[in-house]
Amino acid sequence: MTALEPLFAPRAIAVLGASAAPGKLGAAMTDSLASFPGPVMKVNSGRPNPDRGFFSSIGEAAEAQSITPDLVISCIPAAVTAGALREAAAAGARAALVCTGGFAEAGGDGVLHQRALAEVVRDTGIRVLGPNTSGFLAPHRRLTASFVPGAPDLEPGQVAVVAASGGVNHALAFALAEAGVGLRLGVGLGNSLDVTQADVLNHLAADNGVRAVALHVETAAEGRRLTEAVRRLTDRVPVVALVVGRSDIGDFARSHTGALATGWRVTRTALRQAGAVLVDDERDLVDAVTALSRIRLPAHARPGIGLVTAQAGPGLLLTDDLRSHGVQVPPLVERTVKELRELLPALTYLNNPVDTGRPSPALTQVVERVSEDPGIDVTAVYGLLEPTTVDLPAALAAARTATPLVAVVGGPVEQAGQARRELGEAGIPCAATPVSGSAMVRALVEDAAARTRREAVVTASDAPALPPPGPVDEHTAKGVLADLGIRTPVRRVCAGPAAVHAALDELGGAVVVKILDAEILHKTEVGGVQVGIRTHEELDDALARMPASPALLVERMAPAGPELIVGVRRDPVFGPVLALGAGGTAAEVLGDVSLRLAPLSAHEAHTMLDDLATRAMFLGARGAAPVDRARLTHVLLALASLAAENTVAECEINPLRVLPDGDVVALDAVLLLRDPRDQGGSDDA
Repeated sequence: MTALEPLFAPRAIAVLGASAAPGKLGAAMTDSLASFPGPVMKVNSGRPNPDRGFFSSIGEAAEAQSITPDLVISCIPAAVTAGALREAAAAGARAALVCTGGFAEAGGDGVLHQRALAEVVRDTGIRVLGPNTSGFLAPHRRLTASFVPGAPDLEPGQVAVVAASGGVNHALAFALAEAGVGLRLGVGLGNSLDVTQADVLNHLAADNGVRAVALHVETAAEGRRLTEAVRRLTDRVPVVALVVGRSDIGDFARSHTGALATGWRVTRTALRQAGAVLVDDERDLVDAVTALSRIRLPAHARPGIGLVTAQAGPGLLLTDDLRSHGVQVPPLVERTVKELRELLPALTYLNNPVDTGRPSPALTQVVERVSEDPGIDVTAVYGLLEPTTVDLPAALAAARTATPLVAVVGGPVEQAGQARRELGEAGIPCAATPVSGSAMVRALVEDAAARTRREAVVTASDAPALPPPGPVDEHTAKGVLADLGIRTPVRRVCAGPAAVHAALDELGGAVVVKILDAEILHKTEVGGVQVGIRTHEELDDALARMPASPALLVERMAPAGPELIVGVRRDPVFGPVLALGAGGTAAEVLGDVSLRLAPLSAHEAHTMLDDLATRAMFLGARGAAPVDRARLTHVLLALASLAAENTVAECEINPLRVLPDGDVVALDAVLLLRDPRDQGGSDDA
C-alpha cells in the first residue's frame, strides 16, 4: 500500500457540492461515479435531503451509511473549500480531489484560498489532488473521478498517464483509447498543491498492473525528487515524457554556459538522464507508450532495426525517418540475404530494408528470416491491406520471430483500424503511418539505450582548496582547475610593465597579456586581452591599448585548434548542471549544447560530445586535431565534482582549446563563489 491508496483506491467516496440539477459540476461528478462499486455519499450543506440521499455533512452521511469515506471530491467554490476539507479530515477522510478553480491560478483572493488549503494539508495530513483539475481515472477500479463526458466509457489497460493538466490527461486517455490501448490510471495534477508528479510516479512504481507511463510536464518544481521518482519507476517500467516550454528562453546567468541552459533544456536533460524516453508532441507520446506497453527491449546501447516493406515508397519513408534520428538500420548478413532470395522475386531489394514487392504469401517466412539476422534486435513491417493476396494481420501474428515485431498497416479506414486492433491484441504494436511507426521504434530503441547508461556517478574523493567567497580572478580560478587535473597555460602574474617584460623573456615565444580583475568577467569587451605578442615593442604597444589594472596576467600562447565551452552552474530547481558546447557563437546562436545533471557517470560524461551537431569539428574533421575523449571526459567529471562544493555557484571554461596532441587546455576561466549565508533555495528541490 502507498500513501496515495486512499486517493486512487478508496473504499467509499463523498462528493461535496453534489447536486441533482443537470449541468452542475457536482451533478456531473456524481453521475460519473455511478459505476463505482463502493458507497458514494452526496453532500450538499445548502440543500440536504436525506430521503433522496443528500446529506448536510460528511459526518451525517458516514453515520447513515456506516462507513467513513476515504476520498472526498470537492465541487464547491474555492472560498469555502479549505473549511470543508478541514471538517472532512476531522470526520476521518484521508484524501481529497479538489476540482474547482479560483485558487492560485486566478490570482488575487485565489492565492489566499490556496494558502488556506495548504494549511489544512499541513495541519491534518489529508492528501489533496488539485485544485483546478478535471480529476483522475482508474477504469480497472470502475472509478471515474472526472466530470468530463465520455470518461466513464474508457477501458482498463496497462498504461498510466501523469499530466500537469487535467485537460491533457483526458486528451491522452482518449487518444490511447483510439489507439486501442487501455488505461490503468490517468491523473491530472492541476495546481499540484500537495500531490505532485513524483508522488504519483512513486505510487505507480508499486503497481504491478502498469506496463508504461506517459508523463506530461509543464513545470518541474520538484527538481531531483521528480528525477529520482522517474529513475525508480524506469527500473521496472518505461516512462515517456513530453516537456512543454520549448520557447521559454530564460535569463539563466551572465556567462555563455548559463545563458544556454533554459528551463526546458534542463528539464528534458534531467528526465532523459533519469531514464525517460523524450518525445516532442502528444502524438509521439501516444505512439511511444503504445509500443512500450507491449514491448520492452533488453538494455542495448544501439539496437539494430530490420525493416520489411510490401510497398517501397512508404518503406523508404520509414527507413529515412529512423536513420535521420540516428537509429541503426544495418545491412543483413549474406546468409540472411541468401535465404530471402529463395523466398522473394529476384528484382526486389533484400539488404535492409527488405522489399517484398507486394504483400507476399511468403511474408511470414520473410519476417522470420529478417528477425533471425544477428544484427537485428527489432523487426518492423510496413504493409497496405490487400486481402486477396495475403491476410496481413494473420501473417504477422503467425510469425515466430526471434525479435519483437512492430507493424505499420495502411488501407481503408475501418479495415485498417480493425487490423491494427487485432495486431495489438496479439501483442504487436501497430501504427497507421510510417512516421508513427518510426516513433514507436525510436521509443523502444531509446528506452533500451537508457538502461545501458545506469552506471554509478563519479564523485571527487578530495575537494580542491577554494578561496573565500567573493570575486575570484582568472589566475585563482585556473589554480583551482589545475588542482582538479585540468591543464592550464603556463602563466605569470605581474604587478607592472617591468614585470610583464620580464615574463615575456621568461616564457619565450608568443604570449597573451590580460588584465587581472575579478570584477570583469568579459575582458575582451573592454580591450583587456592582447594576443600574439612576441617582442618588447609589441608588448609596449599592447600595454598602451589596455585599460589600467592593478595586475596583469601573462600566458604562453597555446597552439591553434578547435574550441569548446565547458561549464557548470547551479540551477535553482535541479541543482548543479553541466554544459558542453561548441566554441565561438555556435553554442549560443545555434543552441548546440549538451547538458547533464551533476554528479554523473563517466559514460554520461563521455557521450556529451556526441550530442553536439558540430561534433565532427572535434573528431578530426578537415585535418583538425581530434580531441582526446578521455581527457575531455576528465574535464567534465572534474567540473561536475567541483559543483558538489556548495560554495561554487558557477564555473566556466571558455574556451577549452583542443591541442595538436588531443589534450585540452583551459584558456580562460570564470569561477563564481557564493556566500554560505546565501545558500538558501533548493539544489534538490
